[in-house]
Amino acid sequence: MRQFAITMVNPARAMDPLTHTATGLFLGRIGLNRWTPGAPAILLLAANAPDFDIVSASGGSLDYLHLHRHLTHSLLALPLMAILPVVLVRWVGRKPVRWLGGWLAAMVAVATHLLLDFTNMYGIRLLLPFSGEWLRLDLTSVIDLWIWAVLLLSVTGPFIGRLVGSEIASTAVRPAHYGRGFAWFALLFLLLYNCGRGVLHARAVAVLDSRLYEQTAPLRVAALPHAVNPLEWRGIVETRDFYAVQDVKLAGEYDPTRAAIFRKPEPDAAMESAARTEAFRRFLEFAQYPLWMVSPAADPENSRTVELLDMRFGTPREPGFVAAALVDERNRVLKSSFTFGLARPR
Repeated sequence: MRQFAITMVNPARAMDPLTHTATGLFLGRIGLNRWTPGAPAILLLAANAPDFDIVSASGGSLDYLHLHRHLTHSLLALPLMAILPVVLVRWVGRKPVRWLGGWLAAMVAVATHLLLDFTNMYGIRLLLPFSGEWLRLDLTSVIDLWIWAVLLLSVTGPFIGRLVGSEIASTAVRPAHYGRGFAWFALLFLLLYNCGRGVLHARAVAVLDSRLYEQTAPLRVAALPHAVNPLEWRGIVETRDFYAVQDVKLAGEYDPTRAAIFRKPEPDAAMESAARTEAFRRFLEFAQYPLWMVSPAADPENSRTVELLDMRFGTPREPGFVAAALVDERNRVLKSSFTFGLARPR
């Protein structure tokens, strides 16, 4: 009897609410808070609105993988995701809002969410429902410590400035321009930082693509960001027979002979059977650099374990996202699973 195993997901792997929330706050401080009464709350909600799909985590890791960054993150749904925060603030606050101004401000906030998600390595499906293609720029990690540091400075800066100026006790009401300078600084930093990372990313890709690996030219390459060092990238090189993984340090030399090599297995019936399960089908829709592995299983006799990784999130030595299936000697799938993290269910 076929079984399907599910484990719960750690949502932090695929979202960064702190960056989105701070962006909504700064949008208000640079002037969007004047577009409607209740604008601060609208902007904070709208900047996070697409991540409403976090509720899919209640269905387990596979549902989360499939439904996170789904329709709520598409361009088609952007106007709807923008009007919902305006309706919520009007309903909860029971105070008038300027519907057009609130909706336009919320549109800007939702758009920043989609743009920020587009920059990182997880990806986003902007073209749903017309196309399920994952789009990504690979410029930043899901959590980028430089971005966090600048956002923290920009949030706390106005408070520190008031304390240093001994104004906190005498200022009962925040001025209209409160924190505007720091807000502009943070938003411009996000723009320029991602542009700078784009230049560095292009250099890393060029380095990876210009080398031979075991005398083989790459079919395609990816340069994935380091969470701290913008000059260091995790290189993934795909050839017909293997993946090569090697860090690219733009400040130093790159030696392709030091790359870790992971061989691709020849296709067989066990892999074909596993690919038809829901766990593998969903994961194959998501995985950008899939690596199959087939190994003998202890029980039942002559059975095999089929595993599928996405090389963006780990290697066979330290696996990240893993789809796994137990296949018997007749190539029937006895059970299958998908997990986030290092667990490898059998």
